[in-house]
Amino acid sequence: MNKDIKRIVVKVGTNVLTNKDQRILGPVLKELVRQIAVLYERDIMVILVSSGSAIAGIEILGTTKIKDKSMRRQVHSSVGQPRIMRRYYTLFQDHGMRCGQVLATKRDFDPGKYRENMINCYEGLLSEGVIPIANEDDTVSLTTSMFSDNDELASLIAELLDADALIILSDTDGLYTGHPDDEDSEKLSVVRVDQKVEHYVQTSNKKEGEGRGGMASKLKIAKSTAKKNIPTYIANGKRHNVIVDIIDNKQIGTKFIL
Repeated sequence: MNKDIKRIVVKVGTNVLTNKDQRILGPVLKELVRQIAVLYERDIMVILVSSGSAIAGIEILGTTKIKDKSMRRQVHSSVGQPRIMRRYYTLFQDHGMRCGQVLATKRDFDPGKYRENMINCYEGLLSEGVIPIANEDDTVSLTTSMFSDNDELASLIAELLDADALIILSDTDGLYTGHPDDEDSEKLSVVRVDQKVEHYVQTSNKKEGEGRGGMASKLKIAKSTAKKNIPTYIANGKRHNVIVDIIDNKQIGTKFIL
């Protein structure tokens, strides 16, 4: 284990938390919290950036009469956010731990009082041993000032709190030289920020309720975060013990470094 690591940001996306029918997977949430509990016992604090509120809202409301897409997103997130937090609260409680919710908009990262207020909130939670669970405040965020996705939010939090690492959990094992399912496609274990690897990224179509980010976004964010001297990983969030294995220096996922 890297003994210098004391604080990490872990981002988990909607595609990790759900199955092919867009239903939230309880075992994935449980395994995620278990790993955070393992690291907590090692005095490593995790700030969790969790997607899934919109999907959780869709599970409850189903098809709505609301025609406006932005309004639907607000309503689904408003209904789904407390639902997914309730699940996290229960799971952390099983480990004798506590968690707290931190919702943010881009404004909260602007230099000045908003940024200072955000830092105070996180530092207060961490000092009490409370696991912060962050998400964009979709109920009030304006489309013109939204984060590009939760990958960007996770990167901003990692910088804000001087994290020792950022781990972006995806539904693939890392960055490949082609489509992950292709036989001749190879996973890149380490990528330096000046390496030209963008041409390897595959594009995909998103359904409503799915995360806004894709591999192109993750690559961009991973590189920009690594440029700030914060080692960043893209790894498969459905892989058993993935977070702990990364902290234990096992060759998991793709690591981005200066």
